[in-house]
Amino acid sequence: MVKAEFSKKILENLSTAVVLLNDQMVVEYANPAAEMLLEASIRRLSKLAISEWFIVSADEQKDLKECFDSGHPYTHREAKIVTLGGVELTVDYSINPLFLDKGKQLLIEIEARDRLMRIEREEDLLDQHDTARSLIRGLAHEIKNPLGGIRGAAQLLERELHDPSLHDYTHVIIEEADRLRNLVDRLLGPRKLPNLESVNIHAILERVCQLVEAETKGDIELSRDYDPSIPEFTGDAEQLIQAVLNIMRNSMQAMQSANIESPSIKIKTRAFRQVTLGAEKHRLVCCVDIIDNGPGIPEDILSKIFYPMVSGRAEGSGLGLSIAQSIINQHNGLIECDTRPGETKFQLLIPLELNNEPSR
Repeated sequence: MVKAEFSKKILENLSTAVVLLNDQMVVEYANPAAEMLLEASIRRLSKLAISEWFIVSADEQKDLKECFDSGHPYTHREAKIVTLGGVELTVDYSINPLFLDKGKQLLIEIEARDRLMRIEREEDLLDQHDTARSLIRGLAHEIKNPLGGIRGAAQLLERELHDPSLHDYTHVIIEEADRLRNLVDRLLGPRKLPNLESVNIHAILERVCQLVEAETKGDIELSRDYDPSIPEFTGDAEQLIQAVLNIMRNSMQAMQSANIESPSIKIKTRAFRQVTLGAEKHRLVCCVDIIDNGPGIPEDILSKIFYPMVSGRAEGSGLGLSIAQSIINQHNGLIECDTRPGETKFQLLIPLELNNEPSR
């Protein structure tokens, strides 16, 4: 009895979901991790056919039945299942037949992969961004030095030219050198240290909405879904306004280019607990979703949209999203993107820990 209670306690504290089926393929046991993953209690699961809660492909249902008949265990990697709440999850699951006094039973172990895949994706995104910034810093140094020499030589040449009509040519050289220098500065992103102060995310979002409404003259519908419980945090209000504005301008310009009939942007805020960004876990995170009904981002550039000079529009500079990511990174956060035709969502995740200081 003591041993049985000890085994049950272990099962109840596992992070892996465990479900036991009887010979009628009805749930006899599900540990708390399984109830949480499947969004249903064992009482509810025991009243449902397996096809109602273990919603997988027809081939996987066939494999399950064959496993029960043959007694051979198997494992399926990165399978898609749908919970009773309608949420699609990526999981690894193993099926093991058991031969007990009660007859043949099936033990199903399910391990969610979504969180691990997200951590891997975020770490890869942060690594890519750091690599790109290091490359740009080196490239900027190599470009700005000769640009200074070209500009200085053009100024000296202008002084030596006695024919004023030739000054137009030196002006072109000087102006183009200045334009290239400004482009390099923009590639480097925000160069000044953050001006740290207590900021309210909703005040920042409302300021950006005012700017967007002024630019679009009300042609784009803006809707808000704010969580008023989100506390203030330490940040640079000016830079955060710039980051959000860059993302909303990106959405606005994409919808205008595609001639969307009723363009709209929804801004949604929520506070999430125990969120891992890259390899670091945060107690409380502010989540800002910026959702538009535009054409979506082409799949071939989706993984590169936060790189400088990458744009889905021919007239785009490809700097807005890169600068936005740099600013949010300075606040120890991250921007992610999910897109499909008719809906693109940029998600800003900013840690809210007390005394959280942005990285320099």
